[in-house]
Amino acid sequence: MTNMLFEHTTLGQRVLFGTGKAAHHVVTELDRLGASRPMVIAAPPEQALAETATAGTTASLWWDEVVQHVPVEVADRARTAVAEHDIDALISVGGGSTTGLAKAIALSTGIPIIAVPTTYAGSEATDVWGMTEERTKTTGVDPRVLPVAVVYDAHLSATLPVGLSVASGLNGMAHCVDSLWAPRADPINQALALEGARALNLALRGIVADPDDIEAREQALYGCYLAAVAFASAGSGLHHKICHVLGGTFDLPHAQTHATVLPYVLALNAPAVPELATRLATALGQGLAEGQDPAVGAVYALNVLRETVEAPTRLSDYGFTAEGISEAVERVLAAAPASNPVAVTEENITALLTEALTGVTPSPAALTTA
Repeated sequence: MTNMLFEHTTLGQRVLFGTGKAAHHVVTELDRLGASRPMVIAAPPEQALAETATAGTTASLWWDEVVQHVPVEVADRARTAVAEHDIDALISVGGGSTTGLAKAIALSTGIPIIAVPTTYAGSEATDVWGMTEERTKTTGVDPRVLPVAVVYDAHLSATLPVGLSVASGLNGMAHCVDSLWAPRADPINQALALEGARALNLALRGIVADPDDIEAREQALYGCYLAAVAFASAGSGLHHKICHVLGGTFDLPHAQTHATVLPYVLALNAPAVPELATRLATALGQGLAEGQDPAVGAVYALNVLRETVEAPTRLSDYGFTAEGISEAVERVLAAAPASNPVAVTEENITALLTEALTGVTPSPAALTTA
């Protein structure tokens, strides 16, 4: 970048890393906040993890109704319970849906959140909220929803099955890639995104090779945090707009949808940003050969990772059908950022979703000439 002129905002948040330290850090943060009536939010599958993370903490309320994409009616019920129990802190233990519900509560109440992630979604490090009503997912930015503290403990994510670890980690990777050219992209969040991509690339390979590799799990948390910080600064790019449509309107699973769509968005945009494509390929461990096209190299690097970790490849596996493409394209076109490196058209988004539906090998040439 030759013109070093930009405006960057760094969000204020306390982050505590420490394998096996979650319960200690949660207690410390409650004391720091002066909170004595916390609500613990954890879906039933995360109940045991939440008990571990909050050992030594007396919760005024446990809440286990957690639904992906945060339906408005679920958020309303949780807000009512918060008021009835005079809750003064929210402890979310789980993945993006759990953090998302805590954010929905904080959006209207201002109650502080202590986020304890058990996946690699990264929602805990952003001030972005999202809720779904009548098949439409609405997102926004508000400082009230940024967790005041994030507690990272690799022991809590070690129980995440390999398949979900891969999908969740590639959700984090999507934050990295989208942040390279999102509406507020700048050199700082690009640097964070590329380091996040490097860490996630190594972490996911390590987790697949040995699911009990705690160092790989720690690297995954580190990478997803950097990815989310970059995303919070850069804003929501085309990839996230597409996935919000697929999730909110068609109820596709969040992480798997991100993992599936990502290489197609990269294939669409990379030809327009060769310098960033080169840097991304390098971050993913695949430096370009002499004379190699940067876009081809970047997509190849991501494809190698996805093949190595056996990532999701077809939207059809998660309930999306060809009949939904037309409506999805219409909604994506309405939401796509004007600053996307490649002009978004009905033709190229239709081609993108058609290829993602069936799992055609992503290729820059296929989407840029469609």
